[in-house]
Amino acid sequence: MKAKATKTKLIIGARDKIDLPEFGLYELPCKVDTGAATSAIHCYQVRLKEIEGKEMITFRLLDPSHEAYNGKEFRTDNFKEKKVKSSFGHTEYRYVIKCKVLIFGKKFETEFTLADRIQMRYPILLGRKLLRRRFIVDVSQKDLSYRQKLLVDG
Repeated sequence: MKAKATKTKLIIGARDKIDLPEFGLYELPCKVDTGAATSAIHCYQVRLKEIEGKEMITFRLLDPSHEAYNGKEFRTDNFKEKKVKSSFGHTEYRYVIKCKVLIFGKKFETEFTLADRIQMRYPILLGRKLLRRRFIVDVSQKDLSYRQKLLVDG
């Protein structure tokens, strides 16, 4: 029997700051949530539109009250709709997009549900699909990726 090659996993804390370079958003606070299957990002004005004969969604990330809000409308035809159950037991349909996340100086492609997180403390939630096979969560830690970034950037 062959032994499995073990890949070194990064330790991530309960909270951190991440970059979404595709959207021009940097050092966004996020909460690590092993109870959530998919990651989520706060957005508003999510609309399904037909643009140049293609079905697309348009959305704005964060909201005007957030310091990193840039007012840009984003659009993609690379999306799906998914049934999501909240921690409160409420079920709703959300759009899901794929994008790259920069954590610990590495880019990871993951799925984000587009969610109204205005009432939540963190605009981004990192779920199991991103964490699985990559990270070990140490809830006593925070901002490990962000602190590493500060050291590298000097």
